[in-house]
Amino acid sequence: MNPSKSVVVIGAGLAGTEAAWQIAMAGVKVTLIEMRPNHRTPAHHTNEFAELVCSNSFGAINSDRASGLLKQELRELDSLVIKTAGIHSVPAGGALAVDRSNFSSKLTEIVSSHPLISVERKEQKELPNPQQITVLATGPLTSELLANDLRKFTGLEECHFFDAASPIIEGESIDFSKAFSGSRYDKGTPDYLNCPLNKLQYQAFRNALLNSDQAELKDFDKKNANFFEGCLPIEELARRGEDTMRFGPLKPIGLWDPRWGDLNDRNVRKEKRAYAVVQLRKEDISGRLWNLVGFQTNLKWSEQKRIFRMIPGLQNAEFVRLGVMHRNTFLESPQLLKPTLQFKRRPYLLSAGQITGTEGYAAAVAGGWLAGTNAARLAKGENPIDLPPTTMIGALTHFISGMNTTSKRSGEFQPMPANFGLLPALSKQIKDKKTRYEAYRDRALKDLEKISQNLSS
Repeated sequence: MNPSKSVVVIGAGLAGTEAAWQIAMAGVKVTLIEMRPNHRTPAHHTNEFAELVCSNSFGAINSDRASGLLKQELRELDSLVIKTAGIHSVPAGGALAVDRSNFSSKLTEIVSSHPLISVERKEQKELPNPQQITVLATGPLTSELLANDLRKFTGLEECHFFDAASPIIEGESIDFSKAFSGSRYDKGTPDYLNCPLNKLQYQAFRNALLNSDQAELKDFDKKNANFFEGCLPIEELARRGEDTMRFGPLKPIGLWDPRWGDLNDRNVRKEKRAYAVVQLRKEDISGRLWNLVGFQTNLKWSEQKRIFRMIPGLQNAEFVRLGVMHRNTFLESPQLLKPTLQFKRRPYLLSAGQITGTEGYAAAVAGGWLAGTNAARLAKGENPIDLPPTTMIGALTHFISGMNTTSKRSGEFQPMPANFGLLPALSKQIKDKKTRYEAYRDRALKDLEKISQNLSS
């Protein structure tokens, strides 16, 4: 059976955008299919490619962090999405955050103007024929018709969890007499706004969350509801314990308003330090819009306005976007995919992005890079590549393909973010965590360089 000489990419999210670009840059024609605006989703707000529907942050910058290493590997592999994120970044301390509007619109412009990329705005209702090389990058919000066809093909029920987005607030509506700028432990530039709460304010805020009205969700089974642990709704954190939020997104450690007095004075520090702190991060470079960090929520919109205005400094907050929750679908990838991201039963069908069970923006981009690269290689009659598990990209793809996971049975597999625990152990044990992570990074980039040289030769 001979494959097609062109490639179809279904979905223009982060993974699909990266995949389409890598295919075209390899000299292969690609059709990029995106169902918006004809068929909308519960989470998207625009028709642009690579729209960021939750946070505007790609995670840590430093390459001695798992997320930072993943992005560094993508830079080494000439990722369009990560390059564009760097160009449209906004200050966010040690994280890579972007002006999401400019980021998405620029990617849409670049990809749409490539002579080898043809964009079709339509809903793909079924998988293409087996001879058509295809990258499935429809993300966690795959349309129901395509999801049904995918279930028929795999013979498996898809897994799902519920994910949520945080509210966005107008900067001009924030009371700066109560909020202050600063990064934790004063590291880097003061890129966050901090809203401190005392103990009574915190307890009142938590009680309001505990007694709030939730929005109803379609297909939401309260008895068996799954949340992604890395992106829990703020009200779910409140339910998990008195101090759960204070050890999560509201932790006050390392944050000090100079107006409180001398931080080095023990008595002042003890009397004035905050009991909890809500942080806000810039959505745009000018600081007109701010994202409530860690405030994913399924509260009714009226409740969001009422309860979040209890936060000191946000009593007059004007909400540009309120939080929403949606169902995220992902595949039983260990039973279905190879580390090359090809389906085991259909080698010309590949998948990438959150639908494969990787978690996080950079991981979606990584899957798009690998699936796009391999789709182009198949179209050119070349063998697909498998990145070594010593790299963060390779570790993720090996995990979701079942190479290094015990999740072999249906229903056991859960989404996985980038983390150093996925990487093979070092040849020599290193006790110091920072030094150990640097060693993981150095090994990963050295092994990736060999792959990169082979691809360019």
